[in-house]
Amino acid sequence: MRDLDLPNKGPEAVVVVKTADGTLKDLSWIPETDTEVESVAANTEDGRSVIRHSAAHVLAQAVQDGFPGTKLGIGPPIKDGFYYDFDVAEPFTPEDLKGLEKKMKQIIKAGQRFSRRVYESKDEARAELANEPYKLELIDDKGAADDSEVMEVGGAELTAYDNLNPRTGDRIWGDLCRGPHVPTTKYIPAVKLTRSSAAYWRGDQNNADLQRVYGTAWESPEAMDEYLELLAEAEKRDHRKLGAELDLFSFPDEIGSGLPVFHPNGGIIRKELEDYSRLRHAEAGYEFVYTPHATKGELFEKSGHLDWYSDGMYPPMQLDEERNAEGQVTRQAVDYYLKPMNCPMHNLIFDSRGRSYRELPLRLFEFGTVYRYEKSGVVHGLTRARGFTQDDAHIYCTREQMAGEIRDLLQFVIDLLRDYGLDDFYLELSTRNPEKSIGSDEAWEEATEALREAASSFGVELVADPGGAAFYAPKISVQVKDALGRSWQMSTIQVDLMLPDRFDLEYTGSDGQKHRPVMLHRALFGSMERFFGVLTEHYAGAFPAWLAPVQVVGIPVAEQFGDHLETVIRALKKHGIRAQVDHSDDRMQKKIRNHTTQKVPFMLLAGEHDRDAGAVSFRFRDGTQVNEVPVDDAVQRIVDWVHARRNESPTAELLGPAESTVGTA
Repeated sequence: MRDLDLPNKGPEAVVVVKTADGTLKDLSWIPETDTEVESVAANTEDGRSVIRHSAAHVLAQAVQDGFPGTKLGIGPPIKDGFYYDFDVAEPFTPEDLKGLEKKMKQIIKAGQRFSRRVYESKDEARAELANEPYKLELIDDKGAADDSEVMEVGGAELTAYDNLNPRTGDRIWGDLCRGPHVPTTKYIPAVKLTRSSAAYWRGDQNNADLQRVYGTAWESPEAMDEYLELLAEAEKRDHRKLGAELDLFSFPDEIGSGLPVFHPNGGIIRKELEDYSRLRHAEAGYEFVYTPHATKGELFEKSGHLDWYSDGMYPPMQLDEERNAEGQVTRQAVDYYLKPMNCPMHNLIFDSRGRSYRELPLRLFEFGTVYRYEKSGVVHGLTRARGFTQDDAHIYCTREQMAGEIRDLLQFVIDLLRDYGLDDFYLELSTRNPEKSIGSDEAWEEATEALREAASSFGVELVADPGGAAFYAPKISVQVKDALGRSWQMSTIQVDLMLPDRFDLEYTGSDGQKHRPVMLHRALFGSMERFFGVLTEHYAGAFPAWLAPVQVVGIPVAEQFGDHLETVIRALKKHGIRAQVDHSDDRMQKKIRNHTTQKVPFMLLAGEHDRDAGAVSFRFRDGTQVNEVPVDDAVQRIVDWVHARRNESPTAELLGPAESTVGTA
C-alpha cells in the first residue's frame, strides 16, 4: 500500500481509506499486495458516515454500561446522524439521554481503540453472542447483508470490533460489525444525542418492540453547531407547527392518522395553488377528467397493483352481496378498494371509444384524491399522508411523439415549480428493479433511455437511483431544494410501455392499422398536501402575497380613521385582493404585532396625516415602512404585486420609490 500523509486532527483528518472498487477499509488494514487507495477525510460524506457509525458503537457501549442486561439491535449511520436500537426494560427518558451523552464523551475522551477481529466460524460468533438474540438472528439471516441499515454482517468474513484500552490493550467492549471504524474514539470530535422513540426490530410491526436512540456526529464542533442551528430553524419551520399557528390545517384524531383537513385559511392557499395549476394546464393543452375514489378490485388486478402494490393499499370492502328472503346468498360480494393510483381509471377513459392518431398526444389531467396505507410510524403531517390529492396527468402518444413529449413535460414541470418560488433542483433517474417489475428488458431499456436523453438535454445534474422505479415504468423525479437546502421529491415523470399492453390500449394510425400508444405518467406537485407542506416550510409560513390567506390588513392609528381604511379596502376587493380592516379594541402596536405574527404581507396604516392627504402608510413583515402613499397609488402597487405573482416578501426597499423609514412594532 502506498504511504499516505495522514493528518489525525481537524475536519481533514483521514479516518479510513477507499480501494479502487469503492470499498472502505480501516487505517489498520494491510492488503496482501501493493494496492492503490484513496484517503477519506472526516469532512466527506464517507468520512462522516464512518464517524457516525463509530459513535453508534460508543452509544451502545454507554447503554450497556449504564443499563446492564440491555440487548443490542442494529446501529447504522443515517443522513446527518446515526441511531441504535435497544431491547431495554423501560423507555429512555430525556434525563437518561443526558446521562448517556455524558458517558459517551467520557469514552471518546479516553481514546479507546477500535480493533477488528475475524471469527473463525459462525459457531464461534454464536458462542460469544449467546446472550444477544438479535445479533444471533443477523448471523443466520442470509438477507441481512443486503439491508442497507444492517452494519453487523456482510462481505466474505464475519467480524467483530472491540473497543480496547489505549494503554493496556485490554478489551473493554465489543460488537458484531463489518466496519469500518475510525482508529480511536478521539476521531469523534463532536457528538450529541437528539431523541429516542419506539421502534420495531428490523422495522416489522410483527417483531419485538425496541427503543431507538438517535444522535448526530460531525468532524468538528463547528460543523455540528451549524447543523444544530439548521435543525432548530427546521423546527421553527415545521409545517405541522405553522399549520396550527396560522390556522391552515389540522389532523383530527376522530378522522384518523394521515388524513388532514384544511381550514378556511389553508383552503384559500390550496385553491390558489390549484387554480394557477389548472390555468397553466389548460394553456398547455390538457383536458380535465374526474374519477371516483373507489373501484372494484378487478381493475387493480388488471393493472397489476394488487400483485405488486397491495401492501400500500387499504384492505378491501366487500360490497354488493344480495340475499333472498331465506337469507341465502344469491349474489356474491365484490371487493372494492380505495384507489391508490388514478392511472387505471384514466386508461378506461382512453379505452372508452376508438382513438385516432389525430387525437394524439391526448393529455388527461385530474386533481385525483388517492389513499395509501402508510404505516403509522412513517406518517408525517402533510408530507407523508394516507389520503392525498395528486395533480395527476397521463399523456397518451405515439412512439414518434414520445421524446418530444418528455422534453415538453420536463420544461412544463420546471417552469411551474419556478412559478411557485422553487428554482433549486436536480433530476433523479430511477431504473428497473428486476425482482419487482413487469415487462420485457427491451421495453424497459427503451423507456429508460428516452428519459435519460430528455433529462440530459436540460443541462441539470442527473443522479442515478438504481432499482428505484415503480413495477411498471422507470421515472425521472425532480428533487427540489428548499430555503434550508433540504431536498424534497416533487414532480415525477414515468415512461410506461407496460400498462398499455395490460389494458390492450390501441389507436388507429395513419396507415389504418391498430397501434399501441405510449403512456406517460406525470404528477407535478407529487401531491397537493405534500407540496403545501413543503411550501409552508420553504417560506416559513410567510407565503408570497398572491398565496397569502389575508393579503392586506388595514390598521387605523385610532378608530376614527377606520372609515378611511374601509374605503381603501373596498377598492382593493374590487380587484380581487383579500383585504380587511382590524377594528378590534387592541392598540395599534399590538395589532401590528398580531398581523406580523400571522405573516400578513401588506399592512396599511392610517392616521390623521394619511386621511387628510388621501394616503396610507405601508408596514411590512420585516418592520420597514413606506409612509403617506396616495391611495390610488397604494392600491395599484398592491394589485400589481399580487397579480404578478411575485414570490419575494414585499419590503420598503422592494416596493419603493417613496419616503421609507425603518420602524419596529
